[in-house]
Amino acid sequence: MRHLAASEPVGVAFVLGFRSRYLGADISNDFVASYVHSHPERLIGFAGIDPSEPKAAMAEARRAHDELAMRGIAVAPAAQDFHPSSSQAMLVYAAAGELGMPIMFHTGICMTAATKLEYARPLLLDEVARELPDLKIVVAHLGYPWVNETIVLLAKHENVFADISGVLENPWEAYQALSSAYQHGVMHKLLFGSGFPLASASTCIEALYSINHLCHGTNLPTVPREQLRGIVERDALSLLGIPRPQQQSGLQPVAALAEEDGGER
Repeated sequence: MRHLAASEPVGVAFVLGFRSRYLGADISNDFVASYVHSHPERLIGFAGIDPSEPKAAMAEARRAHDELAMRGIAVAPAAQDFHPSSSQAMLVYAAAGELGMPIMFHTGICMTAATKLEYARPLLLDEVARELPDLKIVVAHLGYPWVNETIVLLAKHENVFADISGVLENPWEAYQALSSAYQHGVMHKLLFGSGFPLASASTCIEALYSINHLCHGTNLPTVPREQLRGIVERDALSLLGIPRPQQQSGLQPVAALAEEDGGER
Protein backbone atom coordinates (compact mmCIF):
# COMPACT_ATOMS: atom_id res chain seq x y z
CA MET A 1 0.00 0.00 0.00
CA ARG A 2 1.44 3.35 -1.04
CA HIS A 3 0.28 5.23 2.04
CA LEU A 4 1.67 2.76 4.55
CA ALA A 5 5.01 2.64 2.75
CA ALA A 6 5.14 6.45 2.55
CA SER A 7 4.57 6.75 6.31
CA GLU A 8 7.29 4.21 7.18
CA PRO A 9 9.67 6.58 9.05
CA VAL A 10 7.04 7.56 11.60
CA GLY A 11 5.46 5.59 14.41
CA VAL A 12 1.82 6.56 13.87
CA ALA A 13 0.09 8.22 10.92
CA PHE A 14 -3.24 10.03 11.09
CA VAL A 15 -5.55 9.15 8.20
CA LEU A 16 -8.28 11.67 7.46
CA GLY A 17 -11.75 11.27 6.05
CA PHE A 18 -13.47 14.07 4.15
CA ARG A 19 -17.09 14.97 3.52
CA SER A 20 -18.49 18.04 1.75
CA ARG A 21 -22.15 18.46 0.91
CA TYR A 22 -21.19 21.68 -0.87
CA LEU A 23 -18.69 20.01 -3.22
CA GLY A 24 -20.48 16.68 -3.40
CA ALA A 25 -17.37 14.89 -2.13
CA ASP A 26 -17.08 12.04 0.35
CA ILE A 27 -14.12 9.96 1.50
CA SER A 28 -16.25 7.92 3.83
CA ASN A 29 -15.39 7.34 7.45
CA ASP A 30 -16.21 3.66 7.06
CA PHE A 31 -13.65 3.42 4.26
CA VAL A 32 -10.99 5.19 6.33
CA ALA A 33 -11.80 3.15 9.44
CA SER A 34 -11.52 -0.12 7.50
CA TYR A 35 -8.04 0.85 6.32
CA VAL A 36 -6.96 2.06 9.76
CA HIS A 37 -8.19 -1.10 11.44
CA SER A 38 -6.08 -3.19 9.06
CA HIS A 39 -2.98 -1.63 10.67
CA PRO A 40 -4.11 -0.54 14.15
CA GLU A 41 -0.56 -0.30 15.51
CA ARG A 42 0.44 2.23 12.81
CA LEU A 43 -2.68 4.22 11.90
CA ILE A 44 -5.25 6.43 13.65
CA GLY A 45 -8.41 7.63 11.91
CA PHE A 46 -9.84 11.15 11.89
CA ALA A 47 -13.47 11.30 10.80
CA GLY A 48 -14.44 13.61 7.96
CA ILE A 49 -17.30 15.71 9.37
CA ASP A 50 -19.35 18.39 7.58
CA PRO A 51 -20.59 20.96 10.14
CA SER A 52 -22.91 22.56 7.56
CA GLU A 53 -25.26 19.70 8.49
CA PRO A 54 -25.01 20.03 12.30
CA LYS A 55 -27.42 17.31 13.45
CA ALA A 56 -26.03 14.76 11.03
CA ALA A 57 -22.48 15.93 11.85
CA MET A 58 -22.89 15.43 15.60
CA ALA A 59 -24.44 12.01 15.08
CA GLU A 60 -21.63 11.01 12.72
CA ALA A 61 -18.95 12.24 15.11
CA ARG A 62 -20.41 10.08 17.86
CA ARG A 63 -20.71 7.07 15.53
CA ALA A 64 -17.13 7.57 14.38
CA HIS A 65 -15.98 7.62 18.00
CA ASP A 66 -18.13 4.84 19.43
CA GLU A 67 -18.41 2.42 16.50
CA LEU A 68 -15.43 3.15 14.27
CA ALA A 69 -12.89 3.94 17.02
CA MET A 70 -11.79 7.12 15.24
CA ARG A 71 -9.92 9.54 17.51
CA GLY A 72 -10.39 12.97 15.93
CA ILE A 73 -12.36 14.84 13.31
CA ALA A 74 -11.33 16.82 10.23
CA VAL A 75 -13.22 19.81 8.86
CA ALA A 76 -12.56 22.17 5.93
CA PRO A 77 -14.65 25.36 6.20
CA ALA A 78 -13.64 26.70 2.77
CA ALA A 79 -14.54 23.42 1.09
CA GLN A 80 -17.70 22.88 3.14
CA ASP A 81 -19.17 26.37 2.79
CA PHE A 82 -19.47 27.41 6.44
CA HIS A 83 -17.98 30.10 8.62
CA PRO A 84 -15.60 28.45 11.12
CA SER A 85 -17.27 30.08 14.12
CA SER A 86 -20.89 29.83 13.01
CA SER A 87 -23.34 28.80 15.73
CA GLN A 88 -24.04 25.49 13.97
CA ALA A 89 -20.37 24.66 13.66
CA MET A 90 -19.73 25.54 17.30
CA LEU A 91 -22.29 22.90 18.34
CA VAL A 92 -20.34 20.30 16.38
CA TYR A 93 -17.03 21.39 17.91
CA ALA A 94 -18.50 21.21 21.41
CA ALA A 95 -19.75 17.69 20.74
CA ALA A 96 -16.31 16.66 19.51
CA GLY A 97 -14.75 18.16 22.61
CA GLU A 98 -17.09 16.16 24.85
CA LEU A 99 -15.97 13.02 23.03
CA GLY A 100 -12.32 13.95 23.53
CA MET A 101 -11.76 14.25 19.77
CA PRO A 102 -9.32 16.93 18.58
CA ILE A 103 -10.28 18.82 15.44
CA MET A 104 -8.03 19.39 12.45
CA PHE A 105 -9.02 22.47 10.45
CA HIS A 106 -8.02 22.60 6.81
CA THR A 107 -7.16 26.27 6.45
CA GLY A 108 -5.28 28.28 3.89
CA ILE A 109 -5.46 27.77 0.16
CA CYS A 110 -7.79 25.07 -1.16
CA MET A 111 -6.99 24.36 -4.78
CA THR A 112 -10.48 24.12 -6.26
CA ALA A 113 -12.31 27.03 -7.81
CA ALA A 114 -15.50 26.47 -5.80
CA THR A 115 -13.91 26.73 -2.34
CA LYS A 116 -14.42 29.97 -0.42
CA LEU A 117 -11.17 31.51 0.78
CA GLU A 118 -13.01 33.94 3.05
CA TYR A 119 -13.65 30.91 5.31
CA ALA A 120 -10.07 29.64 5.06
CA ARG A 121 -8.26 32.23 7.18
CA PRO A 122 -6.75 30.87 10.41
CA LEU A 123 -7.66 34.07 12.27
CA LEU A 124 -11.31 32.97 12.13
CA LEU A 125 -10.43 30.19 14.58
CA ASP A 126 -9.65 32.68 17.34
CA GLU A 127 -13.29 32.77 18.43
CA VAL A 128 -13.45 28.97 18.41
CA ALA A 129 -10.40 28.75 20.67
CA ARG A 130 -11.76 31.46 22.99
CA GLU A 131 -15.19 29.87 23.37
CA LEU A 132 -13.89 26.28 23.65
CA PRO A 133 -10.52 26.65 25.39
CA ASP A 134 -10.22 22.93 26.23
CA LEU A 135 -10.77 21.81 22.64
CA LYS A 136 -7.61 20.55 20.95
CA ILE A 137 -7.27 22.31 17.58
CA VAL A 138 -4.79 21.57 14.79
CA VAL A 139 -4.40 24.17 12.04
CA ALA A 140 -3.38 22.33 8.88
CA HIS A 141 -0.49 23.49 6.69
CA LEU A 142 0.48 26.16 9.23
CA GLY A 143 -2.41 28.10 7.71
CA TYR A 144 -0.44 28.86 4.54
CA PRO A 145 -0.44 31.49 3.07
CA TRP A 146 -1.60 33.14 6.31
CA VAL A 147 1.25 31.71 8.36
CA ASN A 148 1.59 34.75 10.62
CA GLU A 149 -2.08 34.50 11.61
CA THR A 150 -1.48 30.90 12.64
CA ILE A 151 1.61 31.83 14.64
CA VAL A 152 -0.44 34.40 16.56
CA LEU A 153 -3.03 31.72 17.36
CA LEU A 154 -0.33 29.31 18.53
CA ALA A 155 1.13 31.92 20.85
CA LYS A 156 -2.26 32.99 22.20
CA HIS A 157 -4.08 29.70 22.83
CA GLU A 158 -2.74 26.79 24.84
CA ASN A 159 -4.60 24.09 22.94
CA VAL A 160 -4.04 25.32 19.38
CA PHE A 161 -1.37 23.51 17.36
CA ALA A 162 -0.38 23.47 13.69
CA ASP A 163 1.01 20.85 11.36
CA ILE A 164 3.63 21.58 8.73
CA SER A 165 2.19 19.38 5.97
CA GLY A 166 2.44 21.05 2.59
CA VAL A 167 4.73 23.80 3.91
CA LEU A 168 7.99 22.09 2.97
CA GLU A 169 7.26 21.95 -0.76
CA ASN A 170 8.73 25.44 -1.24
CA PRO A 171 12.06 25.73 0.63
CA TRP A 172 12.08 29.53 0.82
CA GLU A 173 8.54 29.76 2.16
CA ALA A 174 9.24 26.88 4.55
CA TYR A 175 12.32 28.69 5.86
CA GLN A 176 10.34 31.92 6.37
CA ALA A 177 7.52 30.11 8.16
CA LEU A 178 9.73 28.10 10.50
CA SER A 179 12.07 31.01 11.16
CA SER A 180 9.07 33.13 12.16
CA ALA A 181 7.73 30.35 14.39
CA TYR A 182 11.13 30.10 16.07
CA GLN A 183 11.43 33.86 16.56
CA HIS A 184 7.96 33.95 18.14
CA GLY A 185 8.67 31.03 20.46
CA VAL A 186 6.01 28.63 19.16
CA MET A 187 8.12 25.83 17.71
CA HIS A 188 6.83 23.53 20.46
CA LYS A 189 3.33 23.91 18.97
CA LEU A 190 4.32 22.54 15.54
CA LEU A 191 3.50 18.95 14.59
CA PHE A 192 5.06 16.94 11.81
CA GLY A 193 2.91 16.12 8.79
CA SER A 194 3.61 14.88 5.28
CA GLY A 195 0.40 15.70 3.43
CA PHE A 196 0.39 12.34 1.61
CA PRO A 197 -0.12 11.75 -1.31
CA LEU A 198 1.67 15.02 -2.12
CA ALA A 199 4.81 13.87 -0.31
CA SER A 200 6.17 11.01 1.78
CA ALA A 201 7.24 11.32 5.39
CA SER A 202 10.91 10.63 4.60
CA THR A 203 10.95 13.31 1.89
CA CYS A 204 9.45 15.84 4.29
CA ILE A 205 11.89 14.98 7.09
CA GLU A 206 14.82 15.47 4.70
CA ALA A 207 13.38 18.81 3.51
CA LEU A 208 12.83 19.96 7.09
CA TYR A 209 16.42 19.30 8.10
CA SER A 210 17.64 21.08 4.96
CA ILE A 211 15.91 24.44 5.32
CA ASN A 212 18.99 26.16 6.78
CA HIS A 213 20.88 25.49 3.54
CA LEU A 214 19.28 28.68 2.23
CA CYS A 215 21.20 30.66 4.85
CA HIS A 216 24.68 29.55 3.82
CA GLY A 217 26.79 32.52 2.82
CA THR A 218 24.20 35.03 4.04
CA ASN A 219 23.42 36.93 7.24
CA LEU A 220 20.01 35.26 7.51
CA PRO A 221 19.30 33.66 10.92
CA THR A 222 19.16 29.88 11.10
CA VAL A 223 16.64 27.71 12.90
CA PRO A 224 18.51 25.56 15.44
CA ARG A 225 18.66 21.93 14.37
CA GLU A 226 17.37 20.77 17.76
CA GLN A 227 14.24 22.83 17.13
CA LEU A 228 13.73 21.10 13.79
CA ARG A 229 14.38 17.72 15.39
CA GLY A 230 11.75 18.58 17.99
CA ILE A 231 9.10 18.75 15.27
CA VAL A 232 10.04 15.31 13.95
CA GLU A 233 10.22 13.68 17.37
CA ARG A 234 7.32 15.48 19.07
CA ASP A 235 4.76 13.26 20.82
CA ALA A 236 1.69 14.51 18.98
CA LEU A 237 -0.55 11.87 20.55
CA SER A 238 0.07 13.10 24.09
CA LEU A 239 -0.34 16.75 23.09
CA LEU A 240 -3.70 16.01 21.45
CA GLY A 241 -4.93 13.65 24.16
CA ILE A 242 -5.16 10.66 21.82
CA PRO A 243 -4.70 7.15 23.24
CA ARG A 244 -1.53 5.49 22.03
CA PRO A 245 -1.92 2.33 19.97
CA GLN A 246 0.30 -0.64 20.71
CA GLN A 247 3.63 0.10 19.00
CA GLN A 248 5.83 -2.25 17.09
CA SER A 249 9.47 -2.24 18.07
CA GLY A 250 11.91 -0.08 16.15
CA LEU A 251 9.46 2.69 15.15
CA GLN A 252 9.98 6.33 15.97
CA PRO A 253 7.72 7.88 18.69
CA VAL A 254 6.14 10.43 16.42
CA ALA A 255 2.69 10.83 14.93
CA ALA A 256 2.65 12.16 11.39
CA LEU A 257 -0.43 14.14 10.47
CA ALA A 258 -0.77 12.50 7.08
CA GLU A 259 -3.57 13.92 5.00
CA GLU A 260 -4.67 10.80 3.28
CA ASP A 261 -6.64 10.93 0.06
CA GLY A 262 -8.91 7.95 0.52
CA GLY A 263 -8.43 6.93 -3.08
CA GLU A 264 -4.67 6.54 -2.73
CA ARG A 265 -3.09 3.41 -1.32
